[in-house]
Amino acid sequence: MSSRMPPSRSLALPTAARVQRPSVWAQLLQRLAVARSRRDLAVLDDRLLDDIGLTRAAALAEAERGYSDRDAD
Repeated sequence: MSSRMPPSRSLALPTAARVQRPSVWAQLLQRLAVARSRRDLAVLDDRLLDDIGLTRAAALAEAERGYSDRDAD
């Protein structure tokens, strides 16, 4: 009896189960979009901040975060 597993019983994940990471370009564009959104928070007036449930202090704190500072996914 051979110790090799037949190809159909290999331990590799099926193609559909593999997780593909976004390209470096896609990651950069995503981080720039997050940075732009954070900057936009800083210029909203208090009425609009209240509509989305943020205080001025929370909006400014979010706006000061760096583009590479990501929330846990």
